Amino acid sequence: MKRTSQSPAAGTDFDGTRLTVARRLRRKTKATLAREVGVTPTAIGQFEKNLSNPTQSVLAQLCLQLGLPRDFFGAGRPLALLPASGAHFRSLRSTSAAAREQALAYGELCLELVDLIGAYVDLPPVSLPEFELPEELSDDDIAEAARLTRQAWSIEPGPIASVVQALEAHGVIALRLPERTDAAVDAFSTYSGSRPLVFLSPTKDDKARSRFDAAHELGHLVLHPDTEPGSKLVEQEANRFAAEFLMPRDEIIDDLPRRIDWPTFHDLKRHWGVSLRALVFRAHTLGRLSDASYRRANQQLSIWGFPEPGPLGPAESPQVLGMARQLITDSGYDFADIMAAGRVAPEVAESVMDAASNDRPKLRFV
Repeated sequence: MKRTSQSPAAGTDFDGTRLTVARRLRRKTKATLAREVGVTPTAIGQFEKNLSNPTQSVLAQLCLQLGLPRDFFGAGRPLALLPASGAHFRSLRSTSAAAREQALAYGELCLELVDLIGAYVDLPPVSLPEFELPEELSDDDIAEAARLTRQAWSIEPGPIASVVQALEAHGVIALRLPERTDAAVDAFSTYSGSRPLVFLSPTKDDKARSRFDAAHELGHLVLHPDTEPGSKLVEQEANRFAAEFLMPRDEIIDDLPRRIDWPTFHDLKRHWGVSLRALVFRAHTLGRLSDASYRRANQQLSIWGFPEPGPLGPAESPQVLGMARQLITDSGYDFADIMAAGRVAPEVAESVMDAASNDRPKLRFV
């Protein structure tokens, strides 16, 4: 396609930040998008920085190539960008920059949706516990943080009924990543916007694994509010938090076997709602399994692969946003009209709501 020079824009109702988000959502570089719409990469950069606006014909091409309606790019509802430095990805080293940027762009659009819903419904207030933590965390520090989180959230001893619902009840918005997301992204969390967000894998339709993932991301929110993401140590700390949060040491240690006893591990799996792999990990870190037994157990787990034996059922699902939508609809509002007026990308609204429950809410309407 022939590249064209830019004449003055036909209108000023254009937000360049939204173009940046849309381009990252589609995993396109400036050069790729410029080639597709027939302008220069410099022109795309100027659009994104709001130094100039596209003509109506170029804007039409942008809409076509990015698969988003004209209204999405309108000014009036600025988007908050989520910095990569404030997002904890489960597999940061194996995740490409393009895949991370795509996931962050989806997160930015989800945050917009959450903020819009929050203008109509009082969502649960954010109540993440805050602790004075040392710069270098010991195992005892991490275990104490998990214990105090359970205490602050009034979680009774024993298994947690639903980890996702526990997060949602305390203001953490849990969502599922779209099916098209790069598998390397897996899961991530961020509190760079107005609310903490936890994104879970769309491919792990397994209750045990999804519960551990949610607890792992909670660990990042509690332990690492100002920690640079991505290091192996940071991920290990989140794993230790998740293990203590889901399986408190004092409640499980006497039940963990001192040898590889799969029937006992299966009983514990059903009781605590965690995977065999998580239980083997827990037994080893608490000194119940020797290094040699731990290696043999993991070899057997690798042979079994995924899904591992004894599935517990489908993954836990987010509910709060689905409940909020039902409340808005019951109050006489057209949810689709609200999303359109708020310039929420239709596919984002559909993706988030498809993963939410239709259970009726107990939220105060404002």
